[in-house]
Amino acid sequence: MSNCCNSLYVEKPKSGPFQETEEFKRLARERYKIEAKNSELKNKHGYAQASAAGSFGMQIQGATTIFAVNLKRILKLLNEKG
Repeated sequence: MSNCCNSLYVEKPKSGPFQETEEFKRLARERYKIEAKNSELKNKHGYAQASAAGSFGMQIQGATTIFAVNLKRILKLLNEKG
């Protein structure tokens, strides 16, 4: 590689010891579930942008959004069961 391109090449750092463990690999396999729920909150329920000003308003928005998503899940599980 010529000197002109050395600044564009970044060597990937070696993974740390925790990333080699079975626990890390198990958690990484489960991550998609959390990311899917975060995506649902953001895209379907308006969690991407605060609709209220101030810290308290954002806390209320977060609490009501998560409450609504949990309530939807509970109703879905009850319908499947009943």
